[in-house]
Amino acid sequence: MEKMKILVVDDESRMRKLVKDFLTRAGYQVLEAGDGMEAMDLFYEDKDIALIILDVMMPKMDGWQVCREVREHSKVPIIMLTARSEERDELQGFELGVDEYISKPFSPKILVARVGAILRRTNGTDMSDILDAGGIKIDKAAHSVMIDDKPIDLSYKEFELLTYFVENQGIALSREKILNNVWNYDYFGDARTIDTHVKKLRSKLGDKGEYIKTIWGMGYKFEVEE
Repeated sequence: MEKMKILVVDDESRMRKLVKDFLTRAGYQVLEAGDGMEAMDLFYEDKDIALIILDVMMPKMDGWQVCREVREHSKVPIIMLTARSEERDELQGFELGVDEYISKPFSPKILVARVGAILRRTNGTDMSDILDAGGIKIDKAAHSVMIDDKPIDLSYKEFELLTYFVENQGIALSREKILNNVWNYDYFGDARTIDTHVKKLRSKLGDKGEYIKTIWGMGYKFEVEE
């Protein structure tokens, strides 16, 4: 399967390298541009760019200008990076058609997780039906899970919980957020039901159960070991 291409646009070479390293490790092909004009040249040359990670403050042509020009020709997803986190900047970004807005400094792992979530959302069922993380393969359409190519038997809620973890890997998830997304807003039970399900899920995942980290006093985070 051909790797999805991501264009990373930032005038700081260290930042580009950091983002590129994490995206490459996650299975993406990365194109780099050091300013807005270079970014537009790459955008016009390569029609297979699946997503753009775009810094706001750049020489020659800033992120806002790049975003405007890209949106005249394409609906390719755009994640905007900025050192400022002012509300008016975010509003301007969303008005221009930015899909996600991330303030520096940020966790590269969370950036990769947001990239995956946006691509699953924008590329329909082909991408989102199959999830693969650290030897755990989830087929959402078939409602099945394989661990190192061996099927495991999960209850409906265990399956939904694991899927939610994998789709949000690298992101700290509170018990309330897990309840709202896996058990839905109409669930009024005790949040301890999550702990019970996580305990059973870890047991069924065997060694892979270690990917589900406990964040004391908050909830959980799914993180594949390097």
